[in-house]
Amino acid sequence: EDLGIRSVATRIRAALGDRPTYLSFDVDGLDPAFAPGTGTPVPGGLTAREVLVLLQALRGTKIVGMDVVEICPSRDTHDLTARLGAQLLFEGLALAAIARSR
Repeated sequence: EDLGIRSVATRIRAALGDRPTYLSFDVDGLDPAFAPGTGTPVPGGLTAREVLVLLQALRGTKIVGMDVVEICPSRDTHDLTARLGAQLLFEGLALAAIARSR
């Protein structure tokens, strides 16, 4: 939190370098206000905006694949978690497409 999402993304990009990277995103890391459909909801996680900014700030990394795990449909109020998961996958696909075009 002290560093900020963009700074964290910069550090991640530096650590990854040009290596092929598979990204696995666990929705347990999100605040349940934004992703109620998880098996272990714990307040204080990332917001939807923070995680989207983080992914978008990873532009330039060599993402070769991605998954989103731990979505629990029976707890997913109004499909909020499923919709956010789909958006995360869209962002991941965009990163992978950018990486392939380089």
